[in-house]
Amino acid sequence: MDGFDAFVRRSLSVSSEIVAHIETLISSGSLEPGTKLPPERELALALKVSRVSLREAMHELEAKRMIERRPGRGTIVLEVPSHAQALYGEMSESERTLRDVAELRETIEPKFAQLAAERATAATLYALEQVLETSGRELSPEESLKADITFHMLLAQASQNPLMVALNSLANSWTESVRSFSHETAEARRSSHHGHQLIFDAVRSGNGAAARDAMLAHLADVANLTRGSYPSF
Repeated sequence: MDGFDAFVRRSLSVSSEIVAHIETLISSGSLEPGTKLPPERELALALKVSRVSLREAMHELEAKRMIERRPGRGTIVLEVPSHAQALYGEMSESERTLRDVAELRETIEPKFAQLAAERATAATLYALEQVLETSGRELSPEESLKADITFHMLLAQASQNPLMVALNSLANSWTESVRSFSHETAEARRSSHHGHQLIFDAVRSGNGAAARDAMLAHLADVANLTRGSYPSF
């Protein structure tokens, strides 16, 4: 990992580093939908980058449908599509069972991993690698869960499909309670990190089939970790 990190640092452009930074902030929830970013001059100064590099980064983030630049209003972090939010509101409690949500994850997330292997930019690979580095440390259950959600959101963002990103965002909100059980013990956190590492290795190599299979194996491990702790799972 150290060698790859050094390689990425040498090869990434400044604009890609900016994209990775903002992409991670959005995926982790630190930048919420609807947040207005500072004006270009202020943001460039805060990040200590040139305005040219910042503009290049904004173009990539806009192409990924993570932000929108609105004349007279500035740059806004995009909301999850309203029709996806409505889907959650219309579901009854019985439709939100952990089993059903687990089946949803097993249906959509392997595809995210496959597409990430095929479409991930250098910035997203760098962002994923940094989240992995964080989750490999001694974290609290809460910190580990946050890193977990960020990792999966970055994979979804790598699909460059805003509808799939919206669906994953909803799945995150539905599954947060059960996912917390897979981070309660140090052993469980190590297992989660190991699963993410295998997914990342496949994504980095550009092997979509391997990334899909690694995600399926990871979700199966999560199910095994939580089944005993959450009887309705």
